[in-house]
Amino acid sequence: MKNVLIGFILSTVILSIFSFTTKENSPICEDEGLVKWYTWEEAVEASKKKKKKVFVDIYTDWCGWCKRMDKNTFENPKVAKYLNEHYYPIKFNAEQKEEITYAGHTFKFVNSGRRGYHQLAAALLNGKMSYPTVVFLNEDFEIMQRIPGFRDVDEFSMIMTYLAEWHKKISWAQFQKDYEKN
Repeated sequence: MKNVLIGFILSTVILSIFSFTTKENSPICEDEGLVKWYTWEEAVEASKKKKKKVFVDIYTDWCGWCKRMDKNTFENPKVAKYLNEHYYPIKFNAEQKEEITYAGHTFKFVNSGRRGYHQLAAALLNGKMSYPTVVFLNEDFEIMQRIPGFRDVDEFSMIMTYLAEWHKKISWAQFQKDYEKN
């Protein structure tokens, strides 16, 4: 029994040592392929230095489809890389309590029913509080497109690519045909 206990402790120590290696020593970086999420304020500040389009994922903590989209779509390395390169991605909780001041207006949390909502989420969603909804903004934080509902990797990739690079060049219908061929 004593030998089993010593063996167990030894293997626990060895596993612990290997699990605490630094990212620099690890062959696979844990952050590789992850979206670098900004707050609204961070994206505004970053856009002052370098103009990029803005992507806003509007979610709630209780939304199952939001969690599924995080896991299946946003954690995809190709999606994450593209979002990081072409957008300032913002993760925005539609029920957050913190105030946000933007363009001379202060957006606040509003108590409503059991949960409430944030005024900025309501403004971005045009009052249609549906989760998840993603909102694409141009470089001046003007709404380009609101897209409600869960989107898988393929559909989301096509949408984000079109809005980042092609929406001023060709129609959505033509882009879909060309994209699906590749």
